Amino acid sequence: MLTPTSGKQHASLARVLEDLGDVLLESIAGGGSTRRQLSGVVIHDPLDEAQFPARAAVLGVGVHEPDDVVRLLYDLGCKRAAALVVRSPFTATMDIRRAADESGVALLGLARKASWAQVAAMLRSLLVEGDSGDISPQTLGGMLSGDLFTPANAVAALLNAPVTIEDRSSRVLAFSGRQDEADQSRVETILGRRVPERFTLGLARNGVFERLHRGHAPVYVDPLHNETMTVPRVAPAVRAGDEILGSIRAAVTGPLSQERTQALIDAGKVVALHMLRLRAGADVERRLRADLVSTTLEGDTGAPEAIARLGPVGQPAIVLALGLFGGPDADPSTENGPRRVADRRRVTDALAMHLSTVHTRSAVALVGDVAYGIVPMPGSRADCLERSIRVASTFLERTGQRVDAAIGIGPLALDGSGLSSSRDGADRALRVLLANGDARRVATAEDVHVDALMLDLADPAAARGDVATGPVARLLDYDARHQSQLVHALSCWLDAFGDVGAASAMAYVHPNTLRYRLRRVAEVGEIDLDDPGERFAAMLQLRLHPPGTMRRSTATSQHSSAPLEHHLKIRGTPRIGCAT
Repeated sequence: MLTPTSGKQHASLARVLEDLGDVLLESIAGGGSTRRQLSGVVIHDPLDEAQFPARAAVLGVGVHEPDDVVRLLYDLGCKRAAALVVRSPFTATMDIRRAADESGVALLGLARKASWAQVAAMLRSLLVEGDSGDISPQTLGGMLSGDLFTPANAVAALLNAPVTIEDRSSRVLAFSGRQDEADQSRVETILGRRVPERFTLGLARNGVFERLHRGHAPVYVDPLHNETMTVPRVAPAVRAGDEILGSIRAAVTGPLSQERTQALIDAGKVVALHMLRLRAGADVERRLRADLVSTTLEGDTGAPEAIARLGPVGQPAIVLALGLFGGPDADPSTENGPRRVADRRRVTDALAMHLSTVHTRSAVALVGDVAYGIVPMPGSRADCLERSIRVASTFLERTGQRVDAAIGIGPLALDGSGLSSSRDGADRALRVLLANGDARRVATAEDVHVDALMLDLADPAAARGDVATGPVARLLDYDARHQSQLVHALSCWLDAFGDVGAASAMAYVHPNTLRYRLRRVAEVGEIDLDDPGERFAAMLQLRLHPPGTMRRSTATSQHSSAPLEHHLKIRGTPRIGCAT
């Protein structure tokens, strides 16, 4: 469920239809209830009986059969919901109209090409004024602070032209009415909630973005000579000091007069204040949610209250931990620091949207360098783990190569008290995935138990500054001086459990070559490969200090040995080919 607003004033359904009705929403039935105020946005899940706040707008994803709509309208009426949104085209029967009137729940239709995620974001934009709490001033320029739809309509009235307000990436934040007076490209922009890429490329080639960001006067843009962008645009940049926040784009019939140009410039200053307030509100909400998720996962004394505020009380849940490959590098003073921070925020927001479709009570927040998701998972333990893997894999598949990330999955927590342990398991799995850098991008804690254990053992060794000693150190020194591959041969043989055929395949050499190298391993390293203790000591060192990362002890010439090896005798040669 998307968090309800906390402010004292809320947008009415009539206001929503006025702002979004041209392109996104239409009234189907229950028009008399559109005077009701909205307090939040909920995604309907027929398998979840969760409670939600009164006056909510409910998104009926997948609800289309008339009988289902009638039942849902009556059910939502009992829960005091304000509206039900279904996918258009939808024909209201007499039973549906009666149910909408009797329940007091307005039935709205969502345009065919619009996405549910888009309408959820748009509705929430209209309700955002209460998100950051009771912070004065409540109005900016005579309009409710943080509400971009009102200034969009105000600018449209000043210019007598339909207007969009967009961020720096040409994503639509708000738009005015009368968009049907523009052209097909504007309709595509609003339905897709961003300017289509083919138009942004054309604008970039024509130097529009360069002029927009360099100067302070509005930029006039001629049509792009195609069948969809047929109306000129005029766009001033929206600035906060030297920072470009976005732009206002008006579809006009021709160049503006001097008076209207100045009015557009002045409007940009007011829009900048609203955009800053929106960003501040989002930052406040993000920090609050991060605190709640962090407190929940820590499992300290404040965890029960945090769990109650987040929602998944008394339900089995699983913790997901998402991290980006390439190291933290979150220091804003470094070259890649700000970009990495922005990448993490974007992927956290995307994960939150994805998990909300899985379960409305999912909670996601960025804590440090890791995005954590708490996902309620009713059902058996085996089914929960399978579903969690599918959820994580689907998210990474949808983001594709744009997000170079991995997701660790913790064990199932039967209630809130187990979320801390689930978080520990998710962290261990994520650490293995990021450290190994292999093809796997999703793993459970159980999948990588051995690798996680090796990393846990390596931590104190690294803290002490341990170096390779004993036979492994002598082999490393010999390889460095003679450009040989004795350490690699030993590693392959140990990994193959003494099977020369399999080991030689891993080493890409003939079995006889591997046998010869193993004899040299025994001679140079002074190690008895028939001794299980010596084999274990060598394998452990190779696991804790993989070849290429190990440092040789300065005492190799004195044949020093690690603590694990001090009790082992060093003698003999191996029985080649023995599977031990």
